[in-house]
Amino acid sequence: MYVCQIEGKEVFEILKKKTMLSEDLINGEINNLIKNQLVNEDRKSITEKGRKSLCVVLAGGVFDIIHPGHIHTLNAAKDLGDVLVVVVATDNTAVKMKKRKPLHVQEQRQELVNSLSMVDLCLIGQENDIFKTVNHVKPQIIALGYDQVHQEKFITEGCKKIQLDAKVARLQSPIPESSSSKIQKEYGESIHGI
Repeated sequence: MYVCQIEGKEVFEILKKKTMLSEDLINGEINNLIKNQLVNEDRKSITEKGRKSLCVVLAGGVFDIIHPGHIHTLNAAKDLGDVLVVVVATDNTAVKMKKRKPLHVQEQRQELVNSLSMVDLCLIGQENDIFKTVNHVKPQIIALGYDQVHQEKFITEGCKKIQLDAKVARLQSPIPESSSSKIQKEYGESIHGI
């Protein structure tokens, strides 16, 4: 429900599709959530109590060439909470970060990341201000990959400015040799002509 609320999508149909449960079973579960004051009477939004009961983890990156390092990092991020929201960098931000045009446009990268089983929601980031997305998602934990340039202090201070008490977790990779840069070096510029 949290993910549907963030996306502005209809909850019931998505639950039906994702869970493959009957309408009666879904309605029964929603009724229980309402009774426990976790979901509002509108049956599609979570209450403040419901939101506080969830631990939302936010992770981000370019995700142009999905590789084992990404999979491990996103699995580790998911293990930190209940809901994993991933932000893919815009095309312009990707160029600034990687010093090259990505192979896939931002919408394709979003679709790729959304297809990963550990990801509950993938959003396209905001230009020049990561805290717009952070404020929209309001995560309890922001997970940084081992090779991401963001400094923990920068993230922590930015969260304080938007009155968000989020912890920053720096994730380690058991496969640090697996990176998009290494793949590009190994295959050269020809990979961009595929």
